[in-house]
Amino acid sequence: MTTDAYLAVFTGGKHSPRMKEWMALPEAERRAREQKGMAAWKAWAEKHGAETVFMGGPLGKTKKVSAGGAEDISNHLAGFMVVRAASHEAAAKLFENHPHFAIFPGEAVEIMPVLPVPGA
Repeated sequence: MTTDAYLAVFTGGKHSPRMKEWMALPEAERRAREQKGMAAWKAWAEKHGAETVFMGGPLGKTKKVSAGGAEDISNHLAGFMVVRAASHEAAAKLFENHPHFAIFPGEAVEIMPVLPVPGA
């Protein structure tokens, strides 16, 4: 990938105040918000289709592997995607008011450039 590619990581904890509020909603209201959120997410994806390099998706349970071996861990990573933009600021602007946190109980979207491999 070139330096005009940006990784967007969707964050949100299952024990965050926003998630607790979400889970406390009556089931019918939560399902209605889910439908509204999915429609908004689909509209966002269609609007930004030209900038989308890889749609990515939700992330499941995490295994951390280190010199000590593999272990199950918990983190705030909820999903990811890769977009193309003229600058870091332009990439961040794509996610302003994103349904992940504007409708769903997600906390944020973190955007970082995908840098070339040194010496490659």
